[in-house]
Amino acid sequence: MPDRPPLAPMLPPAEGIDDSAWLDVIQKMDEVYSQLVADEVALEEKNAQLEQSQQFIFSLLSAMSDVLVACDAGGRIEETNRALAELTGRDEAALRGSGIEALMADEASRVRLRHVLGTPALQRGGTVLEVELLDGAGQPVPVDFNCTPRLDAAGRRVGLVFVGRPMGELKRAYHQLREAHEALKRTQQQLLHSEKMASLGRLVAGVAHELNNPISFVLGNVHALTRYTERLRQYLGEIHGGRPVAELAPMRRRLRLDHLLADLPSLMEGTLEGAQRTADIVQGLKRFSAADRDERGPVRLNEVVEQAIHWVRKGTAPDFVVHWQPGPDSVVEGAPGPLLQVMLNLIQNAWDAASGAGAKPPTLWITGHLEAGLARLVFRDNGPGIAPEHLGRLFDPFFTTKPVGKGTGLGLSISYGIVEQHGGRLLAGNQADGGAEFVVELPAQGLPMASASG
Repeated sequence: MPDRPPLAPMLPPAEGIDDSAWLDVIQKMDEVYSQLVADEVALEEKNAQLEQSQQFIFSLLSAMSDVLVACDAGGRIEETNRALAELTGRDEAALRGSGIEALMADEASRVRLRHVLGTPALQRGGTVLEVELLDGAGQPVPVDFNCTPRLDAAGRRVGLVFVGRPMGELKRAYHQLREAHEALKRTQQQLLHSEKMASLGRLVAGVAHELNNPISFVLGNVHALTRYTERLRQYLGEIHGGRPVAELAPMRRRLRLDHLLADLPSLMEGTLEGAQRTADIVQGLKRFSAADRDERGPVRLNEVVEQAIHWVRKGTAPDFVVHWQPGPDSVVEGAPGPLLQVMLNLIQNAWDAASGAGAKPPTLWITGHLEAGLARLVFRDNGPGIAPEHLGRLFDPFFTTKPVGKGTGLGLSISYGIVEQHGGRLLAGNQADGGAEFVVELPAQGLPMASASG
């Protein structure tokens, strides 16, 4: 606070004015001076606040990564920020007062800018302006501006504010993200294909074992028929050579033609039976391996379970004890191939768990139920069960408790997705007396169909 100036020396009292009047004057002067001092202090405080606000606004403008342009109604730049100066390679002071149109890189951008500047009823929420600016090296840079009107105290538009972000870096990042996404999708497809091939491998192992018997039987019969054909060719050659019939009796006995002729019907019948058995196996596979795996239709759930048990035991788990207690002949709407894959995965996992834990013998109990339009299959094994900390992650992709190289971690995840696609649920838990328990629930279709023969 400035020092108070000394009071003027007391003048001799004027004629007609007493001392009390002079005291009142001096008091009023003191009050006016105190008010002036208070006003000066308030003004200094306002100036400090204004400087602080200006510094705050300046720091905001400097810290903005987006470019900022504030221009008047004619498009002349009144304020900008460091981001625009760095982008264009021009000083902020040089930018102020110049036309914003000079920043455009091409005529198309200038036309779009003129349209925004010439639109008087620009909405307060702003409009998007896509232009290309010239950077410091003279190269075009795509920028997406959000343009909003700047109003005075009376609500009249006095200019525009452009806030935008250079899109070059963002587009490069988006391109890299898209490439990474495509690579991830390819990897996912490869992993899914690997899991399907693993299921197919278990199926093929069972098929190979199943086909071995009838094919071996057919091959043995064909070799016998080949030997019989050679004997008949020798005998017929002698007959066509004109040798008397009476001389052929020893050769007939030596070639055992009577036994050959008696054995031919049995050989042909056995060969046909083996071929038919092979055809039946192939036909059974075709029902679960349609070319269009998304083709839906009525599927007998019990048949799918029986096929899965058959192929797993014939293939990778010949010593697996499976107690199958089918329920009513449940019919579900779905694709037989994917449903077979679910059953194969659950049965194979039960075998892996029980045999890996040293169960003697590895055993699986499967029971079927049909209640209120819902077909339910319960799979219970005598393995070690599922650790509590794993229950919440069991159906996550790539999660596995098997050793490295023994599983992809996709079997249960794929099975969960297949059951969901069929409108059902796949649940997992532990039995009270040990061992894991999986439950497959699928909506049943109308009345059960009559069992097919064969």
